[in-house]
Amino acid sequence: MSDFSASWLALREPYDRRARDPVLLEQVAAAFSDRTSITVVDLACGTGATLRALAPVLRPRQNWRLIDNDLSLLARIEAPPAAAGVILAPTPVDLARDLELALDGAVDLVTTSAFLDLVSPDWLDRLAVEAAARGLPVYAALTYDGDVVFTPTDPFDDRVMAGFNRHQRIDKGFGPALGPAAARAMATAFTRVGYAVESRPSEWRLGPEDAEIQLELVSGFAAAAREVDEIALPDIVGWISRRRAAVEGGGAGLRIGHVDAFARTTGKRWGDRSQSNSTSSPIG
Repeated sequence: MSDFSASWLALREPYDRRARDPVLLEQVAAAFSDRTSITVVDLACGTGATLRALAPVLRPRQNWRLIDNDLSLLARIEAPPAAAGVILAPTPVDLARDLELALDGAVDLVTTSAFLDLVSPDWLDRLAVEAAARGLPVYAALTYDGDVVFTPTDPFDDRVMAGFNRHQRIDKGFGPALGPAAARAMATAFTRVGYAVESRPSEWRLGPEDAEIQLELVSGFAAAAREVDEIALPDIVGWISRRRAAVEGGGAGLRIGHVDAFARTTGKRWGDRSQSNSTSSPIG
């Protein structure tokens, strides 16, 4: 789970697809309904889950520039079924260093999924400024918000998840990560540069039939918590054992909060002070 392996991405993709907010998907499609073609840049694309979720609702002629720094994931990208008219360009880019390069050229829409909680406040501000400079709408889905609820509950749940959420804030290659604060930070960062941002929940809701991913998540939560919290080994092992027993007994559920957002320019230039009564810098 922690290394974003292809197997983990494949396991989570159906749950991501189910959780994506349909209203925002429709809004993204409607924003380009009068276009004969669209060019999309997908940041941190992994194996192409955003492509497979979004391409079916967009116009038939699509060009996708799929950005990731992991060549093994880029090599596994597959287009969605019946993808005639969809052109793929997997492109290796170090987004921590070369975000601007990823956004340059002919682009109509920027997308990303399950990524903004891994970046720093500075990097997110950089994305907002670069998108605004180019007038690009941004669809960011499945940003983790820190809200996790287990069924049945366990007295040690809060300790483990507090550790996991601290782990979410450590540097993931982009500076100290936003973690659970990312969804709110995105809305703030894009509003500052003149965007209208609509955010909607996109929760994972897992039940007894979702045992495989629940077991994977329990292991991942525990491993991350142990890295940042001095949890005694017997305590963490006991928690894992109880959680696994609940899952394997067929009575476990898990709700994990995510947020989808669609940020669109309002027509006002973010650098134009005449559009605002504020005398302070919109990004300072």
